[in-house]
Amino acid sequence: MKLRIWMAAVAAMFFAAPIAAQAQTPDGGEAVFNTRCKACHDPAIERAPNRATLATMPADTIIEALTSGVMKPMASGLSETDKQAVAAYLTAARPGQTARGRSPAGPIGIDVKCQVNPPIKPTASDWTSVGLETSHRFQANPGLKAADVPKLQVKWAFSMTGGSMPTVIGEWLFITNRSGKFYALDPATGCVRWVIEGVVSRTTPVIVKSEISPSGWATFVGERNRTVRAFDAQNGKEIWRSAQLDANPIAGITGAPVVAGDQLFVPLTSGEEGAAHQPTYRCCSFQGALVALDLKSGKTLWKTVIIPEPLHDTHKNSAGIMQQGPAGGAIWSAPTVDLKRGLVYVATGDSYTDVDTKGADAIVAIETKTGRIRWSNQVTEKDNFIVGCEDVQKPANCPSPYGPDYDFGASPIIFKLANGKDILLAGQKSGSVYGMDPDTGRLLWTTKVGGGSALGGIEWGMAADLKRLYVANADTMNLMDDVLRPLGKSTFEKLPPAAPGLYALDPATGKVLWRTPAPVAPCHYAGDRSRDRTGGACLRAQSAAPSVMPGVVFSGTMDGWLRAYDAATGKILWANSTTERTYDTVNQVKGQPGGSLDGLGAAIAGGRVFVMSGFNGAAGTGGNGVNVLLAFTVDGK
Repeated sequence: MKLRIWMAAVAAMFFAAPIAAQAQTPDGGEAVFNTRCKACHDPAIERAPNRATLATMPADTIIEALTSGVMKPMASGLSETDKQAVAAYLTAARPGQTARGRSPAGPIGIDVKCQVNPPIKPTASDWTSVGLETSHRFQANPGLKAADVPKLQVKWAFSMTGGSMPTVIGEWLFITNRSGKFYALDPATGCVRWVIEGVVSRTTPVIVKSEISPSGWATFVGERNRTVRAFDAQNGKEIWRSAQLDANPIAGITGAPVVAGDQLFVPLTSGEEGAAHQPTYRCCSFQGALVALDLKSGKTLWKTVIIPEPLHDTHKNSAGIMQQGPAGGAIWSAPTVDLKRGLVYVATGDSYTDVDTKGADAIVAIETKTGRIRWSNQVTEKDNFIVGCEDVQKPANCPSPYGPDYDFGASPIIFKLANGKDILLAGQKSGSVYGMDPDTGRLLWTTKVGGGSALGGIEWGMAADLKRLYVANADTMNLMDDVLRPLGKSTFEKLPPAAPGLYALDPATGKVLWRTPAPVAPCHYAGDRSRDRTGGACLRAQSAAPSVMPGVVFSGTMDGWLRAYDAATGKILWANSTTERTYDTVNQVKGQPGGSLDGLGAAIAGGRVFVMSGFNGAAGTGGNGVNVLLAFTVDGK
């Protein structure tokens, strides 16, 4: 699914059998790429990142992935020379810029330091975690009024590779990115308060007041390599670093860690769906889990594996490799903590094998103190999926039956109804939204807002204010199918008609209160779009998580448009094409283009709206290589 970011997608990089060592030069890397990678990446197919996206990854990140990370099983037989040559070629490294050493300024831009760094002081308008309280994504004190929204303009921009959604507290903004730079910025100007190298992450930092930090403020980040790091938010000094939370090299952290009391809850996911494409891979062993860490030390308090059935050998595939299962149940999104009940809720992904499991495509309630599963509700059975099984030439490890890839990728939301009762709300890639009893998991209602598909339905998240639930429907793959089928490039069976747009639902009943279709509008992707899977098609899929303030919902589409909707009626109040213009950024990049809006949506804080433009997920369109963080203010002041 799209939430696999690049972990599963990049697993297509070395599907072929190991080859002999190549030269140590970038030219040798080109030979490896042409022999082993080009068929999947140039142009990109399936979830594989295109050549331009690979070029944005740090060379160290590619080497690490091949050596000890998500690509390790596929890199069997490659020498260190091979790995460095491929990394050098993919990142366009040349003499003077080695595969293991970019310049301190990074691949793009020059960091402009702030003159003064004031003490961190919280305000009523802060956005300090990915979903705020109970994953509502609701900013009750935005620092601007609904009447101000039509006057929003870009005040500043900041270039970075694969940036996450930011968090904001007072005069501080925190953001990670896949280039390995963890930034603290001034939200008013975009200047750099501090930067830490070597933090490869796409998770949204969480900021909390804590005595473990000398300044009194701590920030926590989940890294791609299955570790969590704690820093003093004032100066960026490391406080602790956890052990690797899973032994599987293909495991990782995609959902943001969440703090509750003296615990830090960390969801684990994997790229095994991509690794399993290789016939020599022993599919599959990863089982999704939630880990509770001690906030003070980073030590593991408990680890709960979501799949209840034991892992065991099953059968040999056509390549003679023994298979195993059950596997899957990855947790792609941030968990949701329910302090009243002492529970933490997680939403899980699909199964990787044809061994039945109750842990996949489920909402699971776990006791915060013990890690014991209180209840689990699986909404889709036998959703068995690995990459490539919809192709004419299927991989040897394809499960049977083969499922639709209907993961949960959005964090569950706890909502208090008018009658005082709570309801748990969850959205799935099937296009279905569910209302559940948070005490038992009993299903109360289901509403279908879209056709659903592997890259459709509800992708990254939902939002809720005090009255309504807001649901963005992607139906991304449905739209891509519409584009690719006439060109003879689609490998999918005909999918349901696409219905991308923003919906408002009654949380008590699931009734649709209003629906605003995603408008057909122009986009202006920069660069060579022939490497884009769709040739640069403007997909209006609404996959990014919405964000809400009193009276207004912000929601972006993959064609690069950010829009503000009237929360009561769905009327579009304001729209901005982030691809219509280029940006001269604070970190001194001239003419930086925007791209698709995809991922964890906007952060609203201190009278500003922050959004990342240019994310290139599994849909493989609108990435423009490097992302740009945009700060909108009233009249651009």
